[in-house]
Amino acid sequence: MSLMDIVIYPDAPLREVASPVVKFDSELNRLAERMLETMDANGGVGLAGPQVGLRKQIVVLCEPEGEPMCLINPEIVEMDGKDYGEEGCLSLPDLYAQVPRATHIRVRARDVEGAPLDFEARDFLARIIQHEYDHLQGKVFPDRLDALTRDAVFNEWEEIRRRMDAGVSVTD
Repeated sequence: MSLMDIVIYPDAPLREVASPVVKFDSELNRLAERMLETMDANGGVGLAGPQVGLRKQIVVLCEPEGEPMCLINPEIVEMDGKDYGEEGCLSLPDLYAQVPRATHIRVRARDVEGAPLDFEARDFLARIIQHEYDHLQGKVFPDRLDALTRDAVFNEWEEIRRRMDAGVSVTD
């Protein structure tokens, strides 16, 4: 299968709310497989539809040492606890920040066949799901930061993006 292009912030549809998936078929299954391959090839642990240019509520993810998952039309129905952890994003390469997230969540979704899922996630898995769920709501991880930190992180992103657009390595 061919890899998909990753949408780089602020390009569309990263700031748009994704639409629910209504058709569960072999095409959706192939899309999930392509997204997982794209995520793996780019060293990610999660990838949402908007990050590959799709306004669809589809998320793929895989914890290190875990099994790949695909969540269709996910909802976070319960959240508890709070912890800060470093996050990055395939759509904001080379940008990282300490982001507050719930440590325990309950999720309802469908799998690629349309079967209902209802499960709890903790710690890193909960963080991945919340991060990807935000993409479906038109949000990126800096949106979760306090105003001062958010401004600093977005300013850092602008510098990274200028260097990327100029073909200069971020580490130069």
